[in-house]
Amino acid sequence: MRISPAISTATSTATSAAKTHSSGPKPPHVTSPNDNQYRKAFDSFVGEVFFGQMLKAMRKTLAKPAYFHGGRAEEIFQQQLDQVLAEKLTNASAEKFSDPLFKLANMKR
Repeated sequence: MRISPAISTATSTATSAAKTHSSGPKPPHVTSPNDNQYRKAFDSFVGEVFFGQMLKAMRKTLAKPAYFHGGRAEEIFQQQLDQVLAEKLTNASAEKFSDPLFKLANMKR
């Protein structure tokens, strides 16, 4: 069986392209544990998780009002509002309580 030159060129180009793109996504480059970008990402994660869970627990303690309840749309909006509030609270005060966690996460063992 004879393969035409156009087909063999296309397959070799496809295999070489697959080899160059098969490395996958690369993790962010962190030069040291004291890197400013790494610290901001750590503070953001810890703060948003902490404040997000706190707001979620606070919402569970409230009963639905007898009147003027917006149904599922209101619940979705409250979840989005809580996410924005968690981001704002994180920007304002996450460093204060994430500092001990950051030190523990970067301890040499």
